[in-house]
Amino acid sequence: MGILNTLKNMIMWGQVMFKGEKSGVFWWGLIIFGLAVSALFIVLWYMFIFDSSYYSSWRFFAPWIFAGAVFLLIGFYMMKSGTKK
Repeated sequence: MGILNTLKNMIMWGQVMFKGEKSGVFWWGLIIFGLAVSALFIVLWYMFIFDSSYYSSWRFFAPWIFAGAVFLLIGFYMMKSGTKK
């Protein structure tokens, strides 16, 4: 039930922050934003929880962090442009 509550809270945050009518672009942006946040959380989890020399290398995590940040910005932009005032 924790995942469902998190998704519900993300949707509520999107409705409060972005007032107005939401289009399909907004909802796709919210999905991309949520997946990017999940990916960045997984990277942090692997970096700090697992004690392995392979997973503690920045060479391994750099593409994941970069991709997560890019998709975070893309999702946020889609959410912003998908709101009609």
